[in-house]
Amino acid sequence: MTFKPALLVVDLQEDFCPPASSAPSFPCTPPIQLHDTPTGSLAVPDARAITAPVSRLLSLPFPLKLATRDWHPPSHISFAPNHHHQNAPPSSSEGEEAAPHPPPFTSTATVTHPSDPSLTYETTLWPVHCVADTPGAQLVQDPHLNLAARVDGIIDKGRDPRVEMYSAFYDPFRVEDSGLAARLRDARVTHVYVVGLAADFCVRATAEHAAEEGYTAYIVEEGTRPVMPDKWPACRDELVAKGVKMVSIDGDEVKRVAQLDTAK
Repeated sequence: MTFKPALLVVDLQEDFCPPASSAPSFPCTPPIQLHDTPTGSLAVPDARAITAPVSRLLSLPFPLKLATRDWHPPSHISFAPNHHHQNAPPSSSEGEEAAPHPPPFTSTATVTHPSDPSLTYETTLWPVHCVADTPGAQLVQDPHLNLAARVDGIIDKGRDPRVEMYSAFYDPFRVEDSGLAARLRDARVTHVYVVGLAADFCVRATAEHAAEEGYTAYIVEEGTRPVMPDKWPACRDELVAKGVKMVSIDGDEVKRVAQLDTAK
């Protein structure tokens, strides 16, 4: 059986990680502050811990290695501040104004197909994050990882303000197509290994779509973390039910990639 694997590093970006000064990614490495602009607006718990396993995977002879970035316009539909709080209570007697926007994480918005209003879905609202060309949207600035220099390309997603796009392939309506499917097809990839952030949203959607596209899809568990750890076990079971294989970095599936060097 042909085996041509690709590694997808999904959205390993500054806004999805705690500030670098508070969480060095490699043991015994002093934290490095690389910019003054605050980042980490949508920090995933323990996110910087995945940089070491991701670096280890990047050192393997994957024929194709790609990174993805959330690359949102300021007007993106998933940003809570872009929505008016429909159920906001009136101002208090002390003159305090009610919160004008729905709270992130616990609120949703309806996404409507741009050309077919009969098609809709609900999406979670988030803090403003990964706005294009801001420090928070950059790939993790870890000199030990050096992610941008170690991949064959960077794919941006979430650029259309009208739709949410967790998957690195396309949004639920397929209004926005990142070109990832074509890139994998042109490279004749057979197996897709997914890591990055966050396990329960963008990594999940990307792995599900990889399986739907006909690839053998893996999530390497050491290389990802969920936004909502308490809900991850159920999410993980759903992924497995959809054909995504959950594997360890020390498992046979990853060892098979390492053996590509000796198979030449």
